[in-house]
Amino acid sequence: MPAPEIETFPNPNPARDYEIEISCPEFTSVCPKTGLPDFGEIRIAYVPDERCIELKSLKYYLVGFRSRGIFYESATNQILDDLVAACSPRRMTVTGDFTPRGGIKTVVTARYERKA
Repeated sequence: MPAPEIETFPNPNPARDYEIEISCPEFTSVCPKTGLPDFGEIRIAYVPDERCIELKSLKYYLVGFRSRGIFYESATNQILDDLVAACSPRRMTVTGDFTPRGGIKTVVTARYERKA
């Protein structure tokens, strides 16, 4: 099933570098090995260029992971790749901060920076 489209809107201040931080504390996906649900927080920080991420479409995009079997590392990197493709930011960091399971906590951080 294809992921919902991530919509964008024009950056109101494209001449200025400023950072947008988004927190999605109710992220869920499915462990591809056990089929059990995984829970965590996805944090996104980015410096927009010409386009900003529209939040309602981001919410629906992230909900698309709820029934998807995917490892933490893959989910975090997939979210980064899809958001970069949608809005072409100057730089972006996506952090997946996952709930401990079996006494182990995992935090995955993926970064993008546009090459000059």
